[in-house]
Amino acid sequence: MINAKLVQGFSEAATRVGAKVLPVGDVAAAADYIHTHAGGLAMLGPSPSLERLGLARELRQRGSEIATGKLRAEGPAAAAGITGSNFAIADTGTIVLESTNEALRLATTLPERHFALLDPCKIVADGLEAVPLLRRLQQQTPRSFLAYISGPSRTADIERVLTIGVHGPCELHVLLLEGLSDDFIEN
Repeated sequence: MINAKLVQGFSEAATRVGAKVLPVGDVAAAADYIHTHAGGLAMLGPSPSLERLGLARELRQRGSEIATGKLRAEGPAAAAGITGSNFAIADTGTIVLESTNEALRLATTLPERHFALLDPCKIVADGLEAVPLLRRLQQQTPRSFLAYISGPSRTADIERVLTIGVHGPCELHVLLLEGLSDDFIEN
């Protein structure tokens, strides 16, 4: 069930840390947005919800070039990475992605733009509410990688000069798509 207050809180927090949050009505609208903003080759990380959605097919119909195979070889040329999201945390504007699969890590770190699709029913209020979900993820895959993604990549030097995009994407686009998946373990 979608909690409008959590969606609004997540959207505001994510925007404050530099993400672009956009509700999309269906897979066609998501594909239109990604095709328009990807800027070139897009890496599509493995995601049961995105496969079920048929996102790769929709993007190819629009003329997008999609890398789904050997992402390690294709990654350096990619302009965009596309993933699902396990869930999101409203108070920090963070998406959480179980990214043990190397292809997911590549899709979220190599390209200049990251597009994360999220079902708005999978937004929790805060880190404490996320603990049971994190336990479930850890029980399912005990030796796993979890990515907490809050806005585009940022770093600062010793003089506190903030730089965006040095160690990852310059842009994070979170596309809110109702009905994508209500399973907090599935990305």
